[in-house]
Amino acid sequence: MSVQQRRLPVYKKILEENKKKWMIKEFLEYRLSKYGYIDSEILKTPLGTRIVIYAERPSRIIGRKGAIVKEVSNILATKLGVENPQIDVIDVSKIEAPEMFPKVVAYRIANAMAKGVRFRRVMFAAIRQLTEAGAKGFEIVVSGKLSTERARFEKQTFGKLYKIGYDAKNRVRRAVVHVLLKPGIYGIEVRIAPASLQYSDEYKIKPPVRPEAAAQQQQQ
Repeated sequence: MSVQQRRLPVYKKILEENKKKWMIKEFLEYRLSKYGYIDSEILKTPLGTRIVIYAERPSRIIGRKGAIVKEVSNILATKLGVENPQIDVIDVSKIEAPEMFPKVVAYRIANAMAKGVRFRRVMFAAIRQLTEAGAKGFEIVVSGKLSTERARFEKQTFGKLYKIGYDAKNRVRRAVVHVLLKPGIYGIEVRIAPASLQYSDEYKIKPPVRPEAAAQQQQQ
């Protein structure tokens, strides 16, 4: 850390760190999106910067003999000034069903549309996959020149999905992916409430139990 960075106020240091994290995430998404990149987590350690990449296909991101990971590490160190980057790639299927990640669903829709499959057919296939995976609720929006020269959008929703409030901002997962086709650019927005999500207004009130009844239950 340079002398100038040490003299920075605390809030400016926090802003600089958040800015660098945002730049790292943007670069990883730009460089690895076609290899099944989903999300990343950046952690500061005494040995440097640990970057955990969550991917649908880890082998494609690692590359042959780790070539892609080495290239990404060199760019992060030389161009973005990341101190000793250490990259770990984790398969999301070992953590949760891939369909619970909106970026996976959005990329599947985008790739199918790029191959010439009709958007409605792809949306219905994504709906079937999400319902079979047990999603609590979801919303899929495809926008662009869908059937005419004039841009419009088509939306499909299912289940319980909050759009505003704390749960919508911090618990409902959201991703936006763009795909360039001959008619123009199409946008795919996916929101998913995972099966394990418990909303803030979902709670159970236990009936009161008298001490005498509780003591009898313990004796039995």
